[in-house]
Amino acid sequence: MGAGLLVSVDPAEILGSEPTGLALPQVAYLGQCLVEATPDTFESNLAFLRQNFSKLAIDFDVRKLRSWDNVIDLLNNGASKLFVTSEQLKALSQEPTISPDRLVLTISLVNPKTDITKLKSFLETYPEWMTRAWAFDGDKGNEQVDEVLKELGNYPPSHDQTIFVRITSEVEGRNLLHEYPGNALIVSSKLLTFDQSREGHEKLIPAADLVLAGAIPDRKTGLYATTVVDERDVALGLVWSSKESIAEALKSGTGVYQSRKRGLWHKGASSGDTQKLINIAFDCDKDCLLFRVYQQGRGFCHLGTMSCWGKASGLSRLQGTLQKRKVDAPVGSYTARLFNDPKLLNAKIKEEADELCEATTKEDIASEAADLLYFALARCIAADVTLEDIEKNLDLKSLKVKRRKGDAKPQYVEDKPLKERSQAEINGVNGHQEEAASIPKSPADLASKVPSGRIELKRYSTTQAFSDDVLKAALQRPSQKSNEKIMSLVHPIIADVRANGDSAVLKYTHKFENATSLSSPVLKAPFPQSLMQLPEETIKAINISYNNILQFHSAQKSSAPLVVETMPGVTCSRFSRPIEKVGLYIPGGTAVLPSTALMLGVPAMAAGCKNIVLASPPRSDGTITPEIVYIAHKVGAEAIVLAGGAQAIAAMAYGTESITKVDKILGPGNQFVTAAKMIVSNDTSAAVSIDMPAGPSEVLVIADKTADPAFVASDLLSQAEHGTDSQVVLIAIDLDEKQLQAIEDEVHKQAHELPRVDIVRGAIEHSVTISVNSLKEAMKWSNYYAPEHLILQIADPRSALPDVQNAGSVFIGGWTPESVGDYSAGVNHSLPTYGYARQYSGVNLGSFMKNITSSEVTEQGVGQVGYAVMELARCEGLDAHRRAMELRMEKLGLVEKRTATKHDDTGKQDAEPLTQVPKPVSDGEKNGQETPEAV
Repeated sequence: MGAGLLVSVDPAEILGSEPTGLALPQVAYLGQCLVEATPDTFESNLAFLRQNFSKLAIDFDVRKLRSWDNVIDLLNNGASKLFVTSEQLKALSQEPTISPDRLVLTISLVNPKTDITKLKSFLETYPEWMTRAWAFDGDKGNEQVDEVLKELGNYPPSHDQTIFVRITSEVEGRNLLHEYPGNALIVSSKLLTFDQSREGHEKLIPAADLVLAGAIPDRKTGLYATTVVDERDVALGLVWSSKESIAEALKSGTGVYQSRKRGLWHKGASSGDTQKLINIAFDCDKDCLLFRVYQQGRGFCHLGTMSCWGKASGLSRLQGTLQKRKVDAPVGSYTARLFNDPKLLNAKIKEEADELCEATTKEDIASEAADLLYFALARCIAADVTLEDIEKNLDLKSLKVKRRKGDAKPQYVEDKPLKERSQAEINGVNGHQEEAASIPKSPADLASKVPSGRIELKRYSTTQAFSDDVLKAALQRPSQKSNEKIMSLVHPIIADVRANGDSAVLKYTHKFENATSLSSPVLKAPFPQSLMQLPEETIKAINISYNNILQFHSAQKSSAPLVVETMPGVTCSRFSRPIEKVGLYIPGGTAVLPSTALMLGVPAMAAGCKNIVLASPPRSDGTITPEIVYIAHKVGAEAIVLAGGAQAIAAMAYGTESITKVDKILGPGNQFVTAAKMIVSNDTSAAVSIDMPAGPSEVLVIADKTADPAFVASDLLSQAEHGTDSQVVLIAIDLDEKQLQAIEDEVHKQAHELPRVDIVRGAIEHSVTISVNSLKEAMKWSNYYAPEHLILQIADPRSALPDVQNAGSVFIGGWTPESVGDYSAGVNHSLPTYGYARQYSGVNLGSFMKNITSSEVTEQGVGQVGYAVMELARCEGLDAHRRAMELRMEKLGLVEKRTATKHDDTGKQDAEPLTQVPKPVSDGEKNGQETPEAV
């Protein structure tokens, strides 16, 4: 019971935008509520129960219901208790599946003598209800309660009997709880407030006062012993509470306690390990308060552990690990693969369930059950389902009073042990092997086994019965995590880095990169030679790529400013200047990417940027790969931020004690990097721009009969190995079955020769081949898809270029693999993905430049353009704009001087202002001569 309080609510009112008294989230802090169910409101009451079962215990007053099915529905859907009449109680008591603990006998005293006589008769028939829960209807206070209890021979009530009494005043409630500690008060939500001052709400009752009424404080300190538990009721620590701390906790919805040394203690105010309040309650004899909270950050203990008794264990520990892995597991790792490959995860669950069923010894059963729980919990975490959700669901099932028979479905009735089943039976009817069958159980064993099974793209064809809608659906990119979920993870990191600078960046680098030896979040130039030790062949390759990229991007610089005379005497120009400070994000993850450092650093240097800052996740020993340090040295970078993810973006956007704040951030990254870039670019206080939104890497290959199947397959796989969320598309022009099969065979063969075959398999899982009849049709679907990389392996690739409307970069002919653009040709490989090629260009020299325009008007030009300026300013009602040009025209004698218009403090005008452009003065008039018309 929530602190001896049962809050009666009207769902229609309490869910309103401005309810009187407490809103539903506030009622939830008190743990339990009471709703009146009537035939008219039953459906909405049931919906309210289903939506809020997991938030608080919900009781129902069902005395007005006449349908037993409705009553049972409330019990089956999780109603904690039902308040019933004695007649209803007689009927419900006959149902053996309904626990008496879920029924409360409501005593109504409309006609006291008659009603008490009936109640006595009932209790003689059902004497067990003499000590069970009663509820008194009405609000006549404890005197009436005493009289009835004495009349029935139940005074004082036993401590294990709960007496519910409806009250309307604070004093009344305190008296009842002091007299009968086992009592519970029924109070309308409209009468309660969490504001102790009650300013403006004098008639409301402070909830904290009723929470503590009847509670037993510590005799020496006057404080209340408090046990803090998490959402699964795992103990986190022991603290003290006071009336003030409880009131503040209820008001703020957070963990607030009473420190015996420092006063009010807002948990996490300094450490960041805050708590969200779920609810409060007392133990059985009300001498120990229970705070149920969502613990955030490292944990409750000042030592950084979940509880003051050490680290979490068992399922709680596994859940925490999986939740962290879901956020930051390296792409290509086994855990990341489980989250990104639902088919694999489902197959592993089925495999482990079978093995658990076959286990016989105690040790084997425990081992197989542990494996099954691991994969089952991974399945839940992937869908944002927590152990709390599971336990709530178990609680709900335990509350059902009518259940189905519970026999297994026919397909699950075991007729043959697993070890006796044929491989075909295990693989399924179609003979396709479940991918999990060959996956090692331990991530450490991942390199020792390669998954078997065909690796092939799904096929579609415009010549068959596939509509455009079907093809568009097939070309959908792999879904990313919901924007709301990503943002909720990224916002706190950005806020932390912005507030705490270097220490926050270091904290996240220690956490996410395991680089705990790092003491500084930045490596500054000049970079030690010892960090740039590379083989000669690597240095030579970097230098070739560096020179080509520099040559191509330097050629993009304008030789001179653009100057245009738009009218005689009116000259417009545009000139370029480099962005002074740029931040370049170089991803880490599953592959070292010095090529990205080249593609961003070289154009920045060519543009003339004064401050170049690189950011890249360090290795676990705290160092950066020597390739990146060498490139940073070559492009003249001032520093390398030793961090990845949102924390690196925040550090460059806002600056820290040792990291320079930049004006623009460029570079690809995962969903968290992309989200962070979008957040800081939309924050006006950051004053930082970004290059483009980004998604996983992708390629679209257009191939005709002249294409080499091995070349086509290699180009598809070169993008598929980036990550399981990458996508590759083949558009085949007029290829027959044999030619398509040749490409598919090459894909399968080459994929199994790659060390990153598991990643390739995940990417190919959502990749497609589309067969078309003509190049025109191929270009239609290519432009619809708007690929990051477009490869033209066709007979006359240059002829297709005029039809390319949407693409990041185009690779022309069979001898031009996409990888040449990634590394050494000279074009940039930082390109728009996820369809953004419709709106964005790839990174180029202009990405590091800004264009400034200038205007110059001579006296002649004033006469040419002045009238247009004045008229348009008049149309827009901007008189100061018009006057700025008018003064110049008056000075040159091009218009008559007008009489000044004065405005007094009231806004009234002394003279009518001119409403038309002043009359032009002709050359003749200037000389004192009359002319037939003005010039």
